[in-house]
Amino acid sequence: MKIKATIAAASLLSLFTFGASAAQLVTDEQAQNLQPTGSTITISGTGGSPMDYRAELSQKADAQGASAYKVIEAKTGDSYHVTAELYK
Repeated sequence: MKIKATIAAASLLSLFTFGASAAQLVTDEQAQNLQPTGSTITISGTGGSPMDYRAELSQKADAQGASAYKVIEAKTGDSYHVTAELYK
């Protein structure tokens, strides 16, 4: 039982750590104060919610060392496709 509690606590802490370092979605106005990396990322698929899209974009931005991203193209419906510009 003690092991399960320890694993649960570690999982929660890792979620908070991920949230603290995750790349953030920014607006056009906020992006003006950031340095663009010159890179973009895209996600696409079927189903999901806007929160799912944000989480996936944030993970991809983190993987490329970005601290923020701005959505520059979004198409939704039966399937989705989102492109974002990355910032340092």
